[in-house]
Amino acid sequence: MPHLVAVCMVHQLKPDVGNGVTAIDKRPVAGKVRIGPYGVRGDVQADRKHHGGLDKALYAYASEDAAFWESELARELSPGWFGENLRTEGIDVNAALIGERWAIGERVIVEVTMPRTPCQTFARRVGGAEQRGWVKRFSNERRLGPYLRVVRGGSVQAGDPIEVLARPAGAPGLLEVYRDPA
Repeated sequence: MPHLVAVCMVHQLKPDVGNGVTAIDKRPVAGKVRIGPYGVRGDVQADRKHHGGLDKALYAYASEDAAFWESELARELSPGWFGENLRTEGIDVNAALIGERWAIGERVIVEVTMPRTPCQTFARRVGGAEQRGWVKRFSNERRLGPYLRVVRGGSVQAGDPIEVLARPAGAPGLLEVYRDPA
């Protein structure tokens, strides 16, 4: 059954040469975590022009996609490494339709709004030799993960089930609407 592996929020704001500061350093939190209209309670986004807000309240990334990148980069990529709030397992997040709704746990309902567009802050997080060309490489693999709007808030925690409630007929897929930034 699809489920949450981890719920993540900012661990520490870090200096960033491009934006001055970044909140991409997300890490798992233990226990129940409150989800509201703007995402995980206590989480922040340093660049609110491109991250956060009602249509980008949460970012989900699949364990299956993280495992692919672990193999490619030859290192462990723990939950939160991609800057995600929700690490999932057992659901193909990249096959989601725009407007698709998921129930998480007993109460929370979210809606897929758009794919993530990788940025240079993310490339700098990757670091090393992989940093150069990272945005294009990540884009080309089409393992982007979706941004989510919170339809109904509540509390979630690692292990909570994820159920697809609705897939709107005729809606475009997440990868169909993606525009490569490169």
